[in-house]
Amino acid sequence: MKARSDELQIFVCVIECGSISAAAEQVGQTPSAVSRTLSRLESKLDTTLINRTTRRMDLTEEGKYFFEQAKLILDQMDQLEERLSSRQQTPSGRLRINAASPFMLHAIVPYIAEFRGLYPDIQLELNSNDLIIDLLEQSTDIAIRIGTLADSTLHARSLGCSPLRILASPAYLERHGTPRSVAELSEHTLLGFTQTESLNHWPLRHPHGDRWQIQPGISASSGETLRHLVLEGQGIACLSHFMTIDDIRAGRLIPILSEFNSGYRQPINAVYYRNSQLALRIQCFLDFIQGKLADYADPGFEG
Repeated sequence: MKARSDELQIFVCVIECGSISAAAEQVGQTPSAVSRTLSRLESKLDTTLINRTTRRMDLTEEGKYFFEQAKLILDQMDQLEERLSSRQQTPSGRLRINAASPFMLHAIVPYIAEFRGLYPDIQLELNSNDLIIDLLEQSTDIAIRIGTLADSTLHARSLGCSPLRILASPAYLERHGTPRSVAELSEHTLLGFTQTESLNHWPLRHPHGDRWQIQPGISASSGETLRHLVLEGQGIACLSHFMTIDDIRAGRLIPILSEFNSGYRQPINAVYYRNSQLALRIQCFLDFIQGKLADYADPGFEG
C-alpha cells in the first residue's frame, strides 16, 4: 500500500507541533486516531519514523529524511492547487517591469503586442536601467537581470540563458581584416564596458584558460551603445545573442573566432521579493517571456 497525502499531512503536523496531542487538536482528530495514522504510515513504509515514549518522541534518521521529503511534496501539491485555481481567474492590474535597455528593447518590446492580446487587463509599466536597482525603492514587481546573481533576499526564477558572440561589422573586417586567433585581437580596436569588470572577460579559449581579458579601445556603460558602435564599424565587441540575433541573420554583424568560443552562456533571471506572494499577473508574464526566451538559448546556432 502507498502512503496517502492525508497521512503525510498528519505526520508533518505531529513533527511541527511537537506532540501527538497538539497535532490532534490542530487537525481536529483524537490523539488515538493520529497515533493510528502514524502507525499505519510506518507499516506501509516498513520503517520506524518516530521513536515514541511516554515523555518524548524523536525522529529516526529515516524519519528526518521522510519529514523533509513529505514537506516538499505537500508544498508542491499546494502550489499545484493554487495554479489550477488561478487559471480560473483573469490576470489584471499594474505590472512594473525593470530590465537593462538591451534586454528591454530586444527581448521584451517585440512581444508586448502579443502579451497584451493575451492579457488585456494587465497594465504594463516598462522601465530601463543598466544598473542594479532596489525593487522596493523603484516600485518594481519584476527585474530581469543578466549574468550570475549575487546572494540576496530576492527570489529568482531562471528564464533561460543566452550565448555570447564575438562580433564585427562587414565594413570593419574589410578595412582591418579578420583576426584568425585570439592573440590577433590585440591588433584591433576592442569595444568593452566601463562597469562590471567581468564583462570585459570574453569567452575565448587560449593557452592559459577560457576567458580572455581585453583592454577596450572604446568603452560604454550600455550594451546597446556597444551594439551601435559595432554596427558603425568602430571595432569588435562581445555581445549577447538575444540582442544581436537579428543583426547576425541580416548580415549586419558577423561572428568571428567561433572556433575559440568557450560556449559560456549568460544566465537570465527574473527577480522579485522572496516574501511576496506571486501575483497571477507576474506569473503570466514570467511564463510568457520564458517561452519567448527559449529562442535565444539557441543550442544549434553556429556563429
